[in-house]
Amino acid sequence: MKRLLAQIMKFGVVGAVAFVIDYGLLALLTEAFGVNYLVSATVSFTASVVFNYVASMRYVFRHKEGMSRRREFVVFVVLSVVGLGINNGCMWAGVELLGAHYLVVKIVATFVVMVWNFVTRKKFLDAGDDPAEILSDVE
Repeated sequence: MKRLLAQIMKFGVVGAVAFVIDYGLLALLTEAFGVNYLVSATVSFTASVVFNYVASMRYVFRHKEGMSRRREFVVFVVLSVVGLGINNGCMWAGVELLGAHYLVVKIVATFVVMVWNFVTRKKFLDAGDDPAEILSDVE
């Protein structure tokens, strides 16, 4: 349980930095350059995914033996594309249907996608705990 909590904390730190990249770029593109919020959301989300991949696979999740880095990246990208769909769906619904400000909606969308990201990356990309390390925690 301690290892899972530590992993969640690391995921939170990486996610916080990725959020700053995502949110900052979203606001910059939309406010300073007049880019449509959904286009800005796609660009900013994509930029944050690149950072998130590098940081998550280095500091949060353990590489699965037998899975090539290329396959790992493809799985990460596929999961991220689904996350992008969730993100943009939330953004569109919040802004167009509910009339909320796009920067407020982005915070909610980020939380929803964060849950998706952790659960799916843990399931598909994380090698998990080494059984020997788990036993050493019990002793």
